[in-house]
Amino acid sequence: MKSSILKENKDFRRVYYRGKSEASPCLVTYVMKNGQRETRVGITSGKKIGGAVQRNRARRIIRAAYAQLGGSFNANYDIVFVARTRTTQVKMQQVYQEMESHFKSLGVLK
Repeated sequence: MKSSILKENKDFRRVYYRGKSEASPCLVTYVMKNGQRETRVGITSGKKIGGAVQRNRARRIIRAAYAQLGGSFNANYDIVFVARTRTTQVKMQQVYQEMESHFKSLGVLK
């Protein structure tokens, strides 16, 4: 399944307000069906997380966990991952497990 990047601020806002969400200590996941031919993914990490090095590490961890998950979704979605402070302090495998449980509870995975 094809996956692309969510870039526009208006797209992020639409997912925040209209989508469903799930939160855990390391990650917040927002999901919304998009009615397109591809799943679009966006990752945010705010200044609360730390400096540029910590924010980039958080995004790398989330990206690696999403890549390991694969594209086994029920439909095409807009997905936004929000990094939290603890994201930089844990291994990718823990973020992967939280991501998987978020997707299961939101009904996204097959």
